[in-house]
Amino acid sequence: MAKTWDIQKVRNIGISAHIDSGKTTLSERILFYGGKIHEIHEVKGKDGVGATMDSMDLEREKGITIQSAATQVHWKDYTINLIDTPGHVDFTVEVERSLRVLDGAILVLCGVSGVQSQSITVDRQMKRYSVPRLAFVNKLDRQGANPFRVKDALVEKLRLNAFMANIPIGLEDKHTGIVDLLSMKAYQNVGDDGEIIAEIPVPAELVEQAKEYRQILIGKLADVDDVIAEKFLMEEEPTLEELRAAMRKGVIALKLVPVFCGSAFKNKNVQHLLDAVTYYLPNPAEKQEHGLDLNKNEEKFPLVADNEMPLVMLAFKLQETQFGQLTYMRVYQGTVKKGDFIINQTNKKSLKVPRLVRMHSAKMEDIDASYAGDIVAVFGVDCASGDTFCDDRINASMQSMHVPDSVISLAIAPKTKEASNNFTKALQKFRKEDPTFRVHRDEESNETIISGMGELHLEIYVERMKREFACEVTVGQPQVAYRETITQAADYDYTHKKQTGGSGQFAKISGGIQPLGPQEDGKTFLFSNKVVGGRIPKEFIPAVEEGFAEQCAKGPMIGFPIVGVEVSLTDGSYHDVDSSYMAFKIAAMAAMREVYQKAKPAVLEPIMKLETTVPEEYQGPATGQINQRRGVITGTTSIEGNCTIEAEVPLTEMFGYSTDLRSATKGKGEFSMEFAKYSQAPRNIQDALAKKYAEKRAAENK
Repeated sequence: MAKTWDIQKVRNIGISAHIDSGKTTLSERILFYGGKIHEIHEVKGKDGVGATMDSMDLEREKGITIQSAATQVHWKDYTINLIDTPGHVDFTVEVERSLRVLDGAILVLCGVSGVQSQSITVDRQMKRYSVPRLAFVNKLDRQGANPFRVKDALVEKLRLNAFMANIPIGLEDKHTGIVDLLSMKAYQNVGDDGEIIAEIPVPAELVEQAKEYRQILIGKLADVDDVIAEKFLMEEEPTLEELRAAMRKGVIALKLVPVFCGSAFKNKNVQHLLDAVTYYLPNPAEKQEHGLDLNKNEEKFPLVADNEMPLVMLAFKLQETQFGQLTYMRVYQGTVKKGDFIINQTNKKSLKVPRLVRMHSAKMEDIDASYAGDIVAVFGVDCASGDTFCDDRINASMQSMHVPDSVISLAIAPKTKEASNNFTKALQKFRKEDPTFRVHRDEESNETIISGMGELHLEIYVERMKREFACEVTVGQPQVAYRETITQAADYDYTHKKQTGGSGQFAKISGGIQPLGPQEDGKTFLFSNKVVGGRIPKEFIPAVEEGFAEQCAKGPMIGFPIVGVEVSLTDGSYHDVDSSYMAFKIAAMAAMREVYQKAKPAVLEPIMKLETTVPEEYQGPATGQINQRRGVITGTTSIEGNCTIEAEVPLTEMFGYSTDLRSATKGKGEFSMEFAKYSQAPRNIQDALAKKYAEKRAAENK
């Protein structure tokens, strides 16, 4: 195996896009042309088989991708590790963790709808992990497709330096092939499944357009490459090799996004896209990754994709199979072999690698070793998503991925006593495999609460409990994750005194609390110590911070966490004998309870970014529905008889929206939403929530 592992010829890529842009259909074609499968199945095909990469029954029924699926294909003499990621915003963590370990990505866009809300989210995730990308404008066979408009949207909406790398020959039902602007050759796909590529002369009516777009392309390449720039100025013709080298350089440096076009469903131009992956996306050695040296206070050091180096690999996805837990790993440096001992850097446990497998969606093949730059799956390794594994020559860790906060909760309970064992097993398993799925027990109501990214997210897990664990559950009303905050500054001055037999307790603290400024974006609690002259000994300062932070975990107004608070400690006093860590912590908690009402508390509610698409004749009713739900419309665009309404709507008002939208538009409306921000709830809603919470407390205290 070692002989054939050539890191220059390896590409780790992901396919990401807005829901229903054709990612899974494109993956299916890539598998077919790469010789992995011998016939093509559609996502919602009549044959009932479903796409290869949608291996869960639920995915096939709903026609959506829920889990990212990994596979490996060979294209010409290249090895491509491919991950098909979900488009639905509720499964955003699947996209996060895939992009965390990939070296490049294909951003798929619908030729009609162009840049949609989820395309914007995926683009933000790609930028977060500095993932070089190619854009593929799909569905050019559909009515109203226009790749040039989509390219303009990439520039305007996503601020990407996008340009056409090829242009289509015909659109809609006349779409037959493409003109490659680098080689100035035209190609068509022929054969039942488009497996044969025929070179044809550039159609006469496209020659001028092709020349014009080629000039733009060369101009873009001249900005990033001196060789092209020189030839551009001298009006000389660069060679195909020079153009490809410049394009590769620009893509890897995140300066360029070439746009390819075609139709995966109609088998057009997928092979050219695969060629582009090998030409322009980086191999594992070219994408710079860093590790954190645990022996040197988490100092950053570069990871080198070299088989002889100490092993560093990251577990980025867990999956339960009938053979036990399967862990997907990305090997960043070194080699891992079957039977090797590896160390989990989270808990320092050493374990033996019992079985290494190469995944193909739900099927697998055993392998003996995996090398730097590869993506592999390991059986029988107990770990959580985001854990780093090393061998004993190195003590390092890797930064985990960004995990968004959950916005919605449900109370659930098993229907029967017998199912409670399976219920616990299911929750533990889901929690390990999905960091955005959270479980906690509500001490007051004694209920099990699950939290996630949206209604569909939790619905899928409830359904999976029933199918995979034979556990029927009863589900309570959805709960929105509110927050409490303060709206003005207030001062506190609190003395905690307790005299009992033996030593007493004494702590005095004073200072102020105030709302966090906008520059502290993303922070929820800030503590600053302004005590001078040793008025409070240094060892008691953390106790004060801990007391305030603990009191913020559950606000007195509606029982939700308090966020956006800055606490400053300016003065205080202590007693040589009676002061202790605990005394100062209790003083801080009591001070927070006392000062909170003076700081004019308020309730914050989660606001969702909503994108609703309806046929134009239903624009009025759809807008009316959003207004009724306290929505603020931020923009509307019309394309080809369809109207897209963008709005910001409180999550509280969004329950049952899909049913209302369908009935108002005769089933033709669709929407997607994702969390945008927290914002102050209207006074009447704040009062209602506070009243309900007060009644609940009163009932408990009886």
